[in-house]
Amino acid sequence: MSSEISLILFKPDAVEKNLVGSVLARFQAEGFIVRGLKMMQLDHAILADHYSHIADKPFFPSIVEFMSKTPVVALALSGENVIARVRELLGPTDSQAAPAGTIRGDLGEDKMINVCHASDSPEAAAAEIKRFFRDGEVFTFWYSSVTSTTIAAAPLRSRRRFFHAELAHLFLTYHKCIFS
Repeated sequence: MSSEISLILFKPDAVEKNLVGSVLARFQAEGFIVRGLKMMQLDHAILADHYSHIADKPFFPSIVEFMSKTPVVALALSGENVIARVRELLGPTDSQAAPAGTIRGDLGEDKMINVCHASDSPEAAAAEIKRFFRDGEVFTFWYSSVTSTTIAAAPLRSRRRFFHAELAHLFLTYHKCIFS
């Protein structure tokens, strides 16, 4: 297994139905880490770039209309094999063919109104993250499952201080249990 980063776009149907939080909770329940999150209005230029592989299809104008009717939420998510695992959680693109228990099977309607877009390869993820996030909007940090806190990327000295503080916290918690 390898740690990866993926782009997920919560489509207008997810935003309109207020599904972003519940779908994000499903991703986080799998152990994925949010690296970037923002709401944005997509314009024709970014959609033409993102959907360039189908720009000559007769249904392209309806995709542009749908994807630009409300803001979307862009999410950079990391974790072990996140690209394949997110796509598995989502289910097939066609929500009508998606099994119950998948995000699209539970919440989607059809091939276009299907809650989320997700990267399909590491190369696509890198290009898509660059397309939807500016420099400085996707973060790397350390996550502590012991204290459920996140530690922003910092110089080594600060990371050492955090490590020592966490050891002290564990020591005090251990002694509190023994001597109580």
